[in-house]
Amino acid sequence: MTSSKPVLSNEREVFMDILRGFAIFGILIANLTAGGLGWGPNSEVESQFLLPHLDKQLDFVYTIFIEGKFYSIFSLLFGWGISLQIKRGETSGNQSIGIVKRRLMFMLLLGAVHMLIWPGDIVLFYAILGFFLLPFRRFSNKTLVITGMVLILSPIILYAAKIVWPWVNIPADILRSAGQYTDQYFFGPINEDDADAWVHSTSWWDFFLYNISGFFYRFGYLFFVSRIPKVLGMFLLGYVLGRSDFFKNFYQNKKVIYWIIGLGLFIGLPANYFLAYYTSNFASDYYGLKLNGLFQTIAYALGVVPLGMAYTGMLMVFFQTQTGKKILSIFAPVGRMAFTNYIMHSLVCQFVFLGPGLGYGGLLGTFYVTIFGIFLYILQILMSTLWLRYMNYGPAEWIWRSLTYWKAQPMLRAKVVHPD
Repeated sequence: MTSSKPVLSNEREVFMDILRGFAIFGILIANLTAGGLGWGPNSEVESQFLLPHLDKQLDFVYTIFIEGKFYSIFSLLFGWGISLQIKRGETSGNQSIGIVKRRLMFMLLLGAVHMLIWPGDIVLFYAILGFFLLPFRRFSNKTLVITGMVLILSPIILYAAKIVWPWVNIPADILRSAGQYTDQYFFGPINEDDADAWVHSTSWWDFFLYNISGFFYRFGYLFFVSRIPKVLGMFLLGYVLGRSDFFKNFYQNKKVIYWIIGLGLFIGLPANYFLAYYTSNFASDYYGLKLNGLFQTIAYALGVVPLGMAYTGMLMVFFQTQTGKKILSIFAPVGRMAFTNYIMHSLVCQFVFLGPGLGYGGLLGTFYVTIFGIFLYILQILMSTLWLRYMNYGPAEWIWRSLTYWKAQPMLRAKVVHPD
């Protein structure tokens, strides 16, 4: 007989680490296959790939099952985590909001530093949006769910508005122009036809300077694709998960979880198929604000979050079994050190793919880049497991936590003394 007792708090923490580790793996593969952690493939160098036809097929499959789903899960976890921090503070009588704000502030600073390593960083972006999440804590769960869903679907309306009224896209245009101006300031006129040669011949210092302009390009992109309301919407749904003890009351919410899984698969799979179709065949139309771009936006809005929620629900159900706990536990150490491992992705991949390092950017297709990503993630599982055997936190987590509490946190794990 299945127990109907509430899930223990420590099990909730373990599951969140597992889900975080699972999301980190998906984000790694998504960034690698999109060229996001280096300088990825383009049509002009496709002939250099070892498996070009397989690469195209994998790109299509990855768009269906990976693209956008894992940062959506990570966004859900972010809101979930903040709600738990606030609840703990209220329970203990501490000024939880002050601590959360300090945590977000130092997260913002660490994210800004990381952006100088890799401009595709999400840490700075999440920290900024985290401040916008806090005022919503005063609203009811029902209001947060409705608002979250509206925000998640809002890119459809915003994209349509950009087609009709180009001025809606002015923030993205301004940021892109700022990036171009910064590039010109540091490097002079840049011929886009020579960009690939520049990537493979320039220095680490030039990449550092390029990443300064990358800040403007990054946020210009986030404005253009309406990522801001979508991620804030996921924050709100995650906040409700934490505040309502949804996972802790798993057995009472079991029917809801199965509905989430069923609807997520039923809506998400066909929508993501159309997303892959439009991405493969009409990518330029999206950035040209054409009708096909609107269809792609609709497919993204209806496909990405539902499938990401279905993944989350399936992991919740699987985690309730003993077999599930054992299998999924391999993700937990990576999840506990998610910040450290995320930064490690940037450092390792910049070295492997950029010219001053090994210079493999643009020379490997999706299949081989995926193999590299799997190898890197397995290495992170082993390193994280070994590290946490002796340490309480990952290096980045330790810095972040120590800054938040204005006190160096104990890094070494206390030794357990067994009586003779």
